[in-house]
Amino acid sequence: MMTRLFKVMFVVVALIAASAFLIVSTPAHATDDDTAALYNTKCKMCHGATAEKKMDKTKADDVLIQIVLDGKAAEKPPNMPAFKEKGITPDQAKALVGYMKSLK
Repeated sequence: MMTRLFKVMFVVVALIAASAFLIVSTPAHATDDDTAALYNTKCKMCHGATAEKKMDKTKADDVLIQIVLDGKAAEKPPNMPAFKEKGITPDQAKALVGYMKSLK
């Protein structure tokens, strides 16, 4: 009887540990609402409501993601700041680029 109880407890503990591992190891992905809010607070003031200003939507996503992360000197101020220094992750930058390209 005690051996059976021990086995059940072991299985329960193993399931809890496995669940915790999966929760911790699964990366969080930005939702559309999160990306829109990020755009509205960090980007809209310079790029406009539909990202029509100071953005070349024909550039490859990888190039635009690097610009978001590392910044870029503009022909005339203001320059694009490096948002990596402000806590923007590569996943957030990718989501922002996709969001900005989708705006019309």
